[in-house]
Amino acid sequence: MNPHRLVLLRHAKAEPAGVLPDHERPLALAGRRQASAAGAALAAAGLAPTHVLCSSALRTRQTWDLARTALAAAGAPDAVVTVTDDLYDATTGDLVAAVQAVPADAVTVLVVGHEPTMSHAAATLAGDGSDAEVVARVQRGVPTASWSVLELDGGWEATAPGGLRLVHLATRD
Repeated sequence: MNPHRLVLLRHAKAEPAGVLPDHERPLALAGRRQASAAGAALAAAGLAPTHVLCSSALRTRQTWDLARTALAAAGAPDAVVTVTDDLYDATTGDLVAAVQAVPADAVTVLVVGHEPTMSHAAATLAGDGSDAEVVARVQRGVPTASWSVLELDGGWEATAPGGLRLVHLATRD
């Protein structure tokens, strides 16, 4: 049986903080390009998600919309999408709880979220069989539009610290 795959995508580059509330910060032009490129890269890597958990922040929703367009252009089927406030200011525990609640038929789950949660979750979930260089890299934090891939042999309810294999990190740098 193939493992379940959890992909943790940090939103693409947003406009700087300023007049708008943080939750409403849109993507910058560079971020729009990053998000499209991330979608194309996920498609090329065979990581089209069956289910997406997306923070309710504008920049994460825009990241997913642009990535989804690139995935669709590559022939990926539509994913089941859940946009939630729970991932906006999420802890790793919040992220784990959201993933544990994903339906059993989900093969590849994409979480679109924020730093430091994306890198902290990848490092915390990484267990036996993880790529040591990738673990060391995510422990330092990840840049915008980067994504990490974790594998899980059991069902989603088994998602727990040290219970997955961190096998890949893709960054734009």
